[in-house]
Amino acid sequence: MKAKVSIIGAGNVGATAAHLVLQSGIADVVLFDIHEGVPQGKALDLAEASPLWNISSLITGTNILADTANSDIVVVTAGFPRKPGMSRDTSSTPMQKS
Repeated sequence: MKAKVSIIGAGNVGATAAHLVLQSGIADVVLFDIHEGVPQGKALDLAEASPLWNISSLITGTNILADTANSDIVVVTAGFPRKPGMSRDTSSTPMQKS
């Protein structure tokens, strides 16, 4: 039985992680997000590219957290989007408006 990797968050980082896991062929992937249609669309794009990689892994996009049950690995990429003035730089405080 193939391993199951669930990725929580279907944004740029989550979709890229799903792509890499799927393309490697080492596991089936469940891509979860709270935004309806987003993980399904990204999973469909990746599923349609899978024949190019000659792999047997499957990908599922879902908004139902229960679909991630029995995962061997769970990767959490979800988070709050940055607001204006915020930075990804953790070594400094967020920029202040002048």
